[in-house]
Amino acid sequence: MQKKLKSHGPRVNINRDIRAKEVRVIDPDANQLGVLAIHKALAVAGDFGLDLVEVSPTAKPPVCKIMDYGRYKYEQTKKQHEAKKKQSTFQVKEIKVRPKTGDHDLNTKLGHIKKFLTKKDKVKVTVVFRGREITLSQRGRELLDKIAVETEELAVVEQRPKFEGRTMVMMLAPK
Repeated sequence: MQKKLKSHGPRVNINRDIRAKEVRVIDPDANQLGVLAIHKALAVAGDFGLDLVEVSPTAKPPVCKIMDYGRYKYEQTKKQHEAKKKQSTFQVKEIKVRPKTGDHDLNTKLGHIKKFLTKKDKVKVTVVFRGREITLSQRGRELLDKIAVETEELAVVEQRPKFEGRTMVMMLAPK
């Protein structure tokens, strides 16, 4: 049983792997050297002490560039790493409260909400109604409005309070 090698991106032909008889050659300074036979192109790349890399295999004739392939691959992985670093990621944190939640407990929950917002996470605030508490929907809305007012310097209300079954949901996003 043979092992398959993992490839990172499309297959690139280098030096002796290039199958074309003639190639258009570009030197390391981005000057065109013209269309050369493959053995002459490899000799020119050897004179520079670099690799002959097939850049555009579909062109007629294929385009090859003389470059340090190891360094090129290294720079590509560095660019991908930097792009991944700059990508902004966030999570949606959920805070659940009840319509009869006391002031002290609510202040504790507000502290958690503010901490999540300073870490650039979105917060989903949910008021859960159980049994006959569903009649206290106005109290639940007041609770969510109070939370929105308390966090207005850190957050924007992304989704106004709305009912979803026996729960009322509001979404806060960091400013």
